[in-house]
Amino acid sequence: MNNTVIKKNKILFSRNEELVRITACGRNAVRFEAFPSGEEFDENFTLMPQKAECVITEEEGFVSLENGSVKLKLERNGKVTVYKNGCVILEEKPELTFNSGFRNYREKADGAWSARVTFEGREGERFYGLGHEASGCFDLKGCSFDLRHVNAKCTVPFIYSSLGYGFIWNNPAVGNAELSANRTRWSVERTEKLDWVLIGGTPKEVSETLADLTGHAPVMPHWATGFWQSRLRYETQEDLLEVARRYKRENVPLSAIVCDYFHWTEQGDYKFDPEYFPDVKAMSDELHKMGVKLIVSMWPTINENSENYRYMSDNGMLIRTVSGSDRVFDFYGPQAEIDVTNPETRKFVFSKLRANYIDSGVDALWFDEAEPEIHPERFDNLILHIGRGDEKGLLYPYFYSMMAYEGFKSISDDEPVTLTRCAYLGSQKFGALVWSGDIPSTFKSLSDQVMAGLNMSLCGIPWWNTDIGGFYGGDTQSGEFRELIVRWFQYGVFSPVMRLHGNRNRHGDKKRDVKEASGDPNEIWSFGGKNFEILKKLVLLRERLRPYIEKCMELASVKGYPVMRPMFFDYPDDENCYTLGSQYMFGSDILFAPIVNRGQSEKTVYLPEGSWILTKDGKRYTEGSYVIKAEIDEFIAFVKEGSDVLNAFND
Repeated sequence: MNNTVIKKNKILFSRNEELVRITACGRNAVRFEAFPSGEEFDENFTLMPQKAECVITEEEGFVSLENGSVKLKLERNGKVTVYKNGCVILEEKPELTFNSGFRNYREKADGAWSARVTFEGREGERFYGLGHEASGCFDLKGCSFDLRHVNAKCTVPFIYSSLGYGFIWNNPAVGNAELSANRTRWSVERTEKLDWVLIGGTPKEVSETLADLTGHAPVMPHWATGFWQSRLRYETQEDLLEVARRYKRENVPLSAIVCDYFHWTEQGDYKFDPEYFPDVKAMSDELHKMGVKLIVSMWPTINENSENYRYMSDNGMLIRTVSGSDRVFDFYGPQAEIDVTNPETRKFVFSKLRANYIDSGVDALWFDEAEPEIHPERFDNLILHIGRGDEKGLLYPYFYSMMAYEGFKSISDDEPVTLTRCAYLGSQKFGALVWSGDIPSTFKSLSDQVMAGLNMSLCGIPWWNTDIGGFYGGDTQSGEFRELIVRWFQYGVFSPVMRLHGNRNRHGDKKRDVKEASGDPNEIWSFGGKNFEILKKLVLLRERLRPYIEKCMELASVKGYPVMRPMFFDYPDDENCYTLGSQYMFGSDILFAPIVNRGQSEKTVYLPEGSWILTKDGKRYTEGSYVIKAEIDEFIAFVKEGSDVLNAFND
């Protein structure tokens, strides 16, 4: 084609002022970039393209690039079609008659563009991924999703298709993903280019290439694989220590305890209030003697009362706004937000975190509000160091986790773990342990979280968890919540990280002379004597499972395989497994089917090929569907026959 330039491993194509660039960027992976201005430039965002040999073919009317099992064909009219092993798996859909109008742009006054690309809807195709959101859906086909971060919604713009490919939408702009029956459409409100990557292969093959392209997670350190205790909130140093001491007295292994918000002097000071936490070093020393790590919450919020505000404001370290005040979040007064996309901000803030927390024995950080949370939720009003919020805003949690990772790595070779409420493509390489945000304490929420976690697991971020019991609305004295906490705890055992947290409904007069009161107690002895014995046994089971979990975590680091994952990840040729959103594999040897409904004591479980052992009674099952009973003190888990992990279930 006359308007085509072919270089080594690259195709350039010009038409109607648009410039298209096609490259091979990894194993069985092709990358498509389109520049509406007609000017080529390099911008990978968080993507790390890999060198790959490819075959480029030019014939009358089209040009194609083939990399392994994947072939991208570009026609003279601009249409793109992608094949895997000779079969069409992705095909652009025209928006105009006469098979024209591929890719739609609208230029803005300042030179940026709104843009969208549309693909044909394919009958029978299923989609999974896009981060976590309590959508109530496992298969995302038929859904529409905003591409943005908010509390309890983390957008990681990657999907896996049942046709055998992964799709990276390599654009951190606010937008929308429409996965409907008649079309698949990706759109953004503000950008300078369209950019996507297609990876062909089974779920395992795609996960390996995705890890190569976005980064491999570290190997999770031993301490993080155990049981974490948290609540909203420990009001004093003695409150926190007494909880850890009781776990010790009860002979319940505790790996970490989390100190939540308002332990500080002022939002943006990044330090304990000495009135309530008079000797942080002594507190951390006592915890360490008990084998317990100390984790401390940090928010990106800051106000004029903070000792750091003036310096950060004067040196461009705060998020600015297009219009109005820079106080973008109101919580105990109007708050500005730190701009972690600025490397100077990251250096300055971590220096404060080190001086006030880490040097006193704090082991890890909890990055709350990591989207960042703003009210109203208008990313188009934010100005970051790296650009406008509506164009680059999804990158914020990526740089937030980078701040902790780089800071901790400058101190020690140990792998840091940062609990964070949001993430983006590549956050995993910074030790980001993502949790699903402030979710309600209901059985429906538990069901939603199971499916949300499975979708998140495919996005290259293997460290994920929920607040066991949900975050808000839980009444520790009600029968319904006491049933819920047990079922959620069972789910927590078979999650990458097992962390109890929540703001429990308060009972009685508990006013104390503190800045912010807490809810009811939220320890395993807080939900009745019968539940205490059940939950204690579950913590002990988690302890016995840790060697198995650590092997899974090592594989997650090396290969990119998620620890908890959909059934089809291990059984991609079994069509039934693409419909199972209420059971999953925990590593390659454990099949877990959580109870997620109130009053439920049995569940239908599908077993794929092989021989399976039901852990509660040792009975052997083969492929098929079975109704399995599980009373409140029982759960449903199967282990592959012959696996050593079965021994962990024998207490």
